[in-house]
Amino acid sequence: MEILKKFFSTEDKFACHCGIELLEAGIGWAKTSMKIEPYHLNGAKTVQGGAIFTLADFAFAVASNSHGPLAVGINNSISFVKAATRGTLFAEAREQARNHKLASYSVHITDDTGETVALFQGMVYRKKETIIPGL
Repeated sequence: MEILKKFFSTEDKFACHCGIELLEAGIGWAKTSMKIEPYHLNGAKTVQGGAIFTLADFAFAVASNSHGPLAVGINNSISFVKAATRGTLFAEAREQARNHKLASYSVHITDDTGETVALFQGMVYRKKETIIPGL
């Protein structure tokens, strides 16, 4: 899984730009983190929903592409359950179901005390080509 980790840690430019780090990854799962910076905050001084969504989406992307074939998101939703203002956020994606064309994932987003911040659900369409050489 080192190939997967190296690929996403360097090739996902938007996640890198947002300060998101890929901590761990395996077949069908991934864990990411994002240290909250002032530029992640909205006018209410809480982490902007788009930043939390991006953190979850990156974990979802890594987990869903861990099998080899290119997996592209076709549907997702997020529920925000607690505001975050400081510290580090974590997102852990887990595969829930997979067949040759579709796969479903859940992502649990927590703060550094372990409290749930958001819940994300996503579905991918699995293509024939691959994007990660050697996987």
